[in-house]
Amino acid sequence: MHLVERDRERTALTDMIQRAARGEGQVALITGGIGSGKTALLAEAAEEARRRGFDVRCATASLAERQTPGAVLGQLTRGLGPVPGNLPAPAGTGARDTLARLGPESLDSAVSRALLRLCADVERRARRTPLLLCLDDVQFMDELSLHWLLLLIRRLSDAALALVLTERGLSRPADPRLRAELRRRPEHRPLALPALSVDGTAAVLAPHVGDRLAPLLAAECHAVSGGNPLLVRALAEDSRHGAADPGTTTERLVVGDAFADAVTGCLHRGWPALLRIARALAVLRDDAPADTTVARVADVEDTVRVRGLRALEDAGLLAGGRLRHPATAAAALAGCTGQERAALHHRAAERLYEQGAPAVRVAHHLVAAGTGTAPWAGDQLREAAERHLAASRPASARPCLEAALRHCRDDGERLRLKALLAGATWVLDPTMGARHLVELAGALRDGRLPDQYAVMLAKYLLWHGKYVEAADAVERIGRRDAAVTDPTAAAEARATRELLSVTYPGLVPGGRPAPARVASAGDPRTRGAAALSDVLRHGPDRRVVESAEAAMRAMSLGRTTHEWLTCAVSALLFADRTASAASWCDHWLAEARARRVPLWIAEFSSLRAGVALRQGRPREARELAETALARIPVESWGVCIGGPLANLIQANTDLGDHEAAAGYVEMPLPQGLFDSRFGLYYLNARGHHYLATGQPRAALDDFVNCGALMRRWRLDQPSLIPWRSGAAHAHLALGGTARARALAAEQLRLTGGALTRTRGLSLRVLAAVGPPSRRGAPLRNAVALLERSGDRLQHAGALAELGLTHLRAGRAETAAELVDRAAELAEECRAPHLAARFRDILPAHRALSAAAAPRDQGLDLLSPAERRVASLTAQGFSNREISARLDVTVSTVEQHLTRVFRKLGVRTRGELRQPGALAG
Repeated sequence: MHLVERDRERTALTDMIQRAARGEGQVALITGGIGSGKTALLAEAAEEARRRGFDVRCATASLAERQTPGAVLGQLTRGLGPVPGNLPAPAGTGARDTLARLGPESLDSAVSRALLRLCADVERRARRTPLLLCLDDVQFMDELSLHWLLLLIRRLSDAALALVLTERGLSRPADPRLRAELRRRPEHRPLALPALSVDGTAAVLAPHVGDRLAPLLAAECHAVSGGNPLLVRALAEDSRHGAADPGTTTERLVVGDAFADAVTGCLHRGWPALLRIARALAVLRDDAPADTTVARVADVEDTVRVRGLRALEDAGLLAGGRLRHPATAAAALAGCTGQERAALHHRAAERLYEQGAPAVRVAHHLVAAGTGTAPWAGDQLREAAERHLAASRPASARPCLEAALRHCRDDGERLRLKALLAGATWVLDPTMGARHLVELAGALRDGRLPDQYAVMLAKYLLWHGKYVEAADAVERIGRRDAAVTDPTAAAEARATRELLSVTYPGLVPGGRPAPARVASAGDPRTRGAAALSDVLRHGPDRRVVESAEAAMRAMSLGRTTHEWLTCAVSALLFADRTASAASWCDHWLAEARARRVPLWIAEFSSLRAGVALRQGRPREARELAETALARIPVESWGVCIGGPLANLIQANTDLGDHEAAAGYVEMPLPQGLFDSRFGLYYLNARGHHYLATGQPRAALDDFVNCGALMRRWRLDQPSLIPWRSGAAHAHLALGGTARARALAAEQLRLTGGALTRTRGLSLRVLAAVGPPSRRGAPLRNAVALLERSGDRLQHAGALAELGLTHLRAGRAETAAELVDRAAELAEECRAPHLAARFRDILPAHRALSAAAAPRDQGLDLLSPAERRVASLTAQGFSNREISARLDVTVSTVEQHLTRVFRKLGVRTRGELRQPGALAG
């Protein structure tokens, strides 16, 4: 193994070997951190001496043999053969056997004389053949061997003898005699091995990862390893596979198993105290000051702590009083039993508490230790949980509250802890947060839980459809709004009541009869909730939009604001400010992802999916809705599942994936869904699915039921759900043109002038139910409004219908331009089935025109859907081929054909292909 940046030391050792060969005794002490290359340099010196004719003898001291008298000396003499001299020993017993039985207490004058004679024998052997003695880890030498070594060092000056010793920094023996003796010897050469430089680190890396990559990784590798050659080689081995694979990104350092093994080896090669100190640093993490705290946690004397920290720093494991890398900490704790870890964390908690450290730091160790019985522990755990919640760290608050709850014996405090725990776990997974709800609701009702928890309980119970249990909490919110003097608590109560009144309108009475209060509401939470309430009860206006945006500018995403931010974004969406709603929702979704709070990510993803649908982006909407269900499982959504399910049903319907939409329609629904606003979304989406799959009667039922609920709850705003459009299309499919026309006209009247998208949808329906000669004007207006609204899918549909109108009027060139633009928009919306349908308009019309040439007016009897089916039938397509081409069911094709035959008076498919058959 080539040693990097060790040329000075190598030259010094070569020189001393040369001097020893000339009869000038030499001794070198190589020091350095664990893994710095002391043993490797010792091996190089031994090999150099052998090449020069030296007799080389090596020994290694170990902690395990430190109490074995003569352990090191025995290794050295074993290679020398019989040792001359008259040591006191039984007849026939060798000198080394006698030495093995001697201890420090036996070092009387006789033993000392024997050791002196052994030194003399070694000197005589060195006069015949130069001798190199290599002693590794002399800090672990037994007392007898050390005594002999000191005697030998004093007799080096004129012998062809060299001694090369290595010693680790931490583990200096308590007896300083060796160092003292060496310092006074002129032939002593101290060789301290420094850490590698960054350039040296690159040189070690290069054979493993290549000359190009080594300089790129060197700085990071040096920061992780501290320049310890052993650790650098381990990191090179971890990174080698990545560098060798051309399909991987190699410009990064891999910290893997080899590094972990190397760290483990470093820690287990030192004193046991070194491992304890490293483990203390590992559990303290950022709490690791280089002071008595480490000694307390490691359970060592402070003097040992000082030496241990220095040794860890010399070994490249420590920098600035902290372990350099998380993998270093993990390796230190590897093999540590659960009981040992608990003890470490318990001592850390005690020490930090005594020092007045923040509760968050103390609680971390209390949780890890699994203890909380100390008188001060409960308060520390609760304070830490509250701070975590305030900082939007519910996942960190949860274990603190659970630990506090395990050790709490006061009934009242246990209820308050359960309430806090419900709030913390709610945003992680509402099912977890629901575990204590019924018990807490009972405690609130009995007066054992303060009214301040009514707001939380009402929202959580209603979410899960527990309407009976929620009734008392809802009533208390009203009383709290009127009685509480704290402005913050009062604002929260008012905002909650506003939100609940438009989310569960059948259960929570509406708040305000008029929208005047929205502009003057001061608290941003109240303004956000009031904006949503106003737009749903009274329709959109400029003040609602301004209030919603002002509320969001005054808030940041957090535990007490996230639901009011969703209210404000929803208010913009239902005011037909789709672009603004998208921009704000993207901002809050990014914030939610940055904070990694599952419920916030899920709610904003679902809301953004609804926005995407109104922008004509069904594929994006589907992906966002799927994200919402991935973050929070279906069973945890409660009645709010109506939102993401509606988005998925509608998105898949718009994309023509009716099988996927049907899968979501078939999912079981939670009890109470249709007592909430989320049930409206679901009914509307399911109605459109039924309409697209040839089930107009079922579709009509859903649209009518949706409208009945909206009227009953006084939320009948087309911008919320334009249910009349869906119902009108269902009536058209069932032949009820007059009723369809009435619904379209009513919806148009309700839209007013502010709702561009909703008004555009209404004009499309009105055109569909009107006579062909009068469809142009409403469709042109619909095209302009829908283009301005940003709903590209609806814009494409209006363009296609306007193109068909021009085609019927004989303006084929204009029609072709409009239809082509509609198809392009559909493709941009990633709805190829619609693009294909739009491009079929021109050939379908030509086929129908040819078949009905004698009396063209027969075409006017058919609805657009019936015309498409009739045209494809006239071209010779089968029902199954038509269903695939139009992306509808075979049953739908059959129903359309039945009405076509009835309206046109034909009895067979062949008659549709005969001239004049469509005259009617």
